[in-house]
Amino acid sequence: MGAGHDHGHAHHAPTSGTAAAAYRGRLRIALTITLTVMAVEIVGGVLADSLALIADAAHMATDAVGLGMALLAIHFANRPPSGNRTFGFARAEILAALANCLLLLGVGGYVLYEAIQRFVTPVGTQGGLTVVFGAIGLVANMISLTLLMRGQKESLNVRGAFLEVAADALGSLAVIISATVILLTGWQAADPIASLVIGLMIVPRTVKLLRETLDVLLEAAPKNVDMAEVRAHILALPGVDDVHDLHAWTITSGMPVLSAHVVVGSDTLDSIGHEKMLHELQGCIGDHFDVEHCTFQLEPSGHAEHEAKLCH
Repeated sequence: MGAGHDHGHAHHAPTSGTAAAAYRGRLRIALTITLTVMAVEIVGGVLADSLALIADAAHMATDAVGLGMALLAIHFANRPPSGNRTFGFARAEILAALANCLLLLGVGGYVLYEAIQRFVTPVGTQGGLTVVFGAIGLVANMISLTLLMRGQKESLNVRGAFLEVAADALGSLAVIISATVILLTGWQAADPIASLVIGLMIVPRTVKLLRETLDVLLEAAPKNVDMAEVRAHILALPGVDDVHDLHAWTITSGMPVLSAHVVVGSDTLDSIGHEKMLHELQGCIGDHFDVEHCTFQLEPSGHAEHEAKLCH
């Protein structure tokens, strides 16, 4: 490295892998529960002629696919880096979350369409059977939610699975309420209304998750990192004259990274040295911001103008 240039790294990403890896076992259990309840609700929906149950089962089918992709993504995300893929397959986790979003939007649209069709052509639904199968779904979903509660705070991938199961739990509740109304009043419109509720619960949550996932893919700054504050902290260090090419982005959930070119006075570099300056920069970012991996390039004053001339 030439004079005035140095690279330093803060804390490296945890060796245990991505944030979702710690919840692999719980995701497997949730997947098993989801597949079982999906099969039960399909049978119940056919027997009771309940669109709400079939809609909930369809949503559970996408949950099963989503959970399966989440587990597959964790497998790829924790494969070691290579010369061509320096971050390994960590970004696969975010791609799985994106696929989950697209699946959920498709299911939400299908449920809304079918519910409207039932208003046009009413169908008789057996409330008793629907209540029973809806209750089975609700209990199973609550178990899965408990398993994924903690992980959804740490990983977008796990959060996608959690939101799917949460929507299922609310959907099962809507199924029970609609079936109870049918039992007590005979009002068959309660079933497509419950289906509409399920569809309207799916879409907004999915759009929010989609926005967060696209932010990662488009390399937006992590939402818990204020770039203006980062810049201010770096500039506040003694001897730092300027900072440019400051970037922060997220490789995958739990793996934010930051890089910057830091202009330092020659007197400062001569007096304290490159290594101590890097330690101070790393300590500054590490103490105040949740960034796992930092890279700094130290430059003497005037070097940015020199690089600009070389580029032209």
